[in-house]
Amino acid sequence: MSRASAERLQKIPSIDALLLDPEIKAILERFDRERVKSWLSAAVEQNKKQLLHNDSDATPSRKELSRAIIDHCIAAVAAWQRPSLRRTINGTGIVLHTGLGRAPYSPAAQEQVQQAMQGYCNLEVDLLSGKRGQRNSHIADLLCQLTGAEAAVAVNNNAAAVFLALNTLAAGREAIISRGQLIEIGGSFRIPQIMEKSGVIMREVGTTNKTKLADFREAINEKTAVIVVAHTSNYRVMGFTAEVSVADLCALAHQHGIPVLHDLGGGVIVDLQQFGLPYEPLVQDSLQAGADVVTFSGDKVLGGPQCGLLVGNRTAIGQIAANPLMRVVRCDKLTFAALEATLKLFFSSDLTQVRAIARLTEPANRIEARAKIVEQRLQAACSGWLEIERVDSVSQTGSGALPLEKLPSCALAIKPKAGSAADLAGRLRCGTTPVLGYIKSDHLYLDFRTIEDEEIEILIQAFLAIAPTR
Repeated sequence: MSRASAERLQKIPSIDALLLDPEIKAILERFDRERVKSWLSAAVEQNKKQLLHNDSDATPSRKELSRAIIDHCIAAVAAWQRPSLRRTINGTGIVLHTGLGRAPYSPAAQEQVQQAMQGYCNLEVDLLSGKRGQRNSHIADLLCQLTGAEAAVAVNNNAAAVFLALNTLAAGREAIISRGQLIEIGGSFRIPQIMEKSGVIMREVGTTNKTKLADFREAINEKTAVIVVAHTSNYRVMGFTAEVSVADLCALAHQHGIPVLHDLGGGVIVDLQQFGLPYEPLVQDSLQAGADVVTFSGDKVLGGPQCGLLVGNRTAIGQIAANPLMRVVRCDKLTFAALEATLKLFFSSDLTQVRAIARLTEPANRIEARAKIVEQRLQAACSGWLEIERVDSVSQTGSGALPLEKLPSCALAIKPKAGSAADLAGRLRCGTTPVLGYIKSDHLYLDFRTIEDEEIEILIQAFLAIAPTR
């Protein structure tokens, strides 16, 4: 270390001296002393590094160094107080974006969650009798009415639903499944691994592209406990293919007294064809075909909170509900509050109250109108540093639902006049309200299918906040 550097470092005030500063004292009134000292220590180290790498002959005074350290400490406190989990503007065009929390809550679900958070709630108390109740009772009847099931329970996600069903129905015994359905979805959820961990012995039948009823018939033996059907929701096998219908499988299984578990994943309970979207298997269809248990997600097309739903006949669901592992994967009060409110929306004549459905079915011309408003505002305020163009785009459902469906949409293609699109995207991500889009051909694209009317002003302010100062 040079003599000049040593002299600079000697001017850095001690932590004890900094703790006497009025602004730091104000912070000490709100936070633990050790926490404040750690913030100050980090700020001191930051300033030491700057002094050591400063080639200038000028040496800051002790007062100037104190000011810089205190400013860094105040900034660290502000950053720490900012929630890690924050509302984010989704400009990716992916409606059910797993990284962004999948389906956004409806206003009804938000309100019911807020009520459940205000104090205690009757999560497991039967208000009529005053005795201990069941938390699943808040949603079971609604699910049964919507799907035609005899019974229903909820767990914390669909992976847990599949795991619990397999563990209950077939632990230590064989579960038959078509090779063409050994699927993997996002986050490395693999059916073979879930089956293994649940304690069942997986028995593959058929081939990748063709499985016949005879394959299942020949595989059934005294060790067979369940037949599993996994909906290939996030891809399609096309061409020279064959799969056995759920109805035919159920007929075969029930001849041998074997239950059928159908993992649908996406959780579609309304015919999407009424909105001009392709047909996706309904939960009701599986139950009518004879499936004993159907599992699906609550936060995909259903538009609710993260959870896994199991519906089916009273015997199978009763066994699953009685599994000791049910406690391991159960949902909390906020999930049940959001789920109940979401399910009730499906009894309404206006299904666009479910925000996921609204986003999936909104006409392209309305999306373009929203993009045009933002384009005009940004052209007026940011044309000095941004090039902005309104373009046609294609959105996706996401989360493995409707994998082949491309949704016509509209986006803004934005390029900074100085710097890169990646730099612009990074600055928007790190703003007060993070904004996420996607980069293509050195442009940042913001797709307006996933940006709602009430987010327009927030989006514009996000750009103004990072605009270069003159």
